[in-house]
Amino acid sequence: MNWAVTTYDSAFGYVSAHGAPLVDLLDPQPGERVIDLGCGTGAFAAEIAERGAEVLGIDGAPEMIAQATALNPGLSFIVGDAHEFTVGESFDAVASNAALHWMTRDPDAVIARVHAALRPGGRFVGELGGAGNCAELIAAMQTAWRVFGLGEPELPWYFPSPAEYAARLEEGGFTLRLLEHADRPTRMTEGPNGAADWVRAYAARALGDVPPEMVEPLLERVNELAAPALRRESGWVADYVRLRFAAVRKADGPAPMPGGLLTDPLI
Repeated sequence: MNWAVTTYDSAFGYVSAHGAPLVDLLDPQPGERVIDLGCGTGAFAAEIAERGAEVLGIDGAPEMIAQATALNPGLSFIVGDAHEFTVGESFDAVASNAALHWMTRDPDAVIARVHAALRPGGRFVGELGGAGNCAELIAAMQTAWRVFGLGEPELPWYFPSPAEYAARLEEGGFTLRLLEHADRPTRMTEGPNGAADWVRAYAARALGDVPPEMVEPLLERVNELAAPALRRESGWVADYVRLRFAAVRKADGPAPMPGGLLTDPLI
């Protein structure tokens, strides 16, 4: 996913703002080593570091890592694919805020890499879009694409149900401690063009195959379709549904890799 870094925090800052409750759930302690997986521009990593933990931010987008490094001097950030990353030492915790739903290639591989990075008993805490996330926004997109005679838009997200993700965690070598699945309607405080701005920021891949002269009328149609459900007198609302979890790495041996292979838990 090629993020628009300039708007990720400014126009859509609620992504970072909603990290606060997750920090409390993580409860990082002074001296702990914590990975922020899918760290973006580093706002969540900075909150973890404020609690006294040593943080390593990992993100697959070089432009995000460059921005995070510039905004957070003194913190460590590296470019890495969440499906494949390795670390030289074991960590006390891995946390991820609003990022796991972008890691669509193989969710089990991501969980396996997290397991490998953690010490036995280490914590895996995260929040991602859950089943039903952005349902109205997605429906507006799909309908608009059909109206304009386009193929089904490519949606770059993975929004699992609670049962599905719980099973993945348990099969991946974790004991689940908490799982919450809740609606979180969220005001789009910036991005005045509502659903159209949301598509530009978060579904740019789907626009890549649209003829340039069709983009603006297509997005206008998305707004018209989404407005009855998502536009309020006070402004636009994104129909978010969040899945929040806390799990611990089992201490009973290596986790199964996708396909049944095993891996050394401390590689």
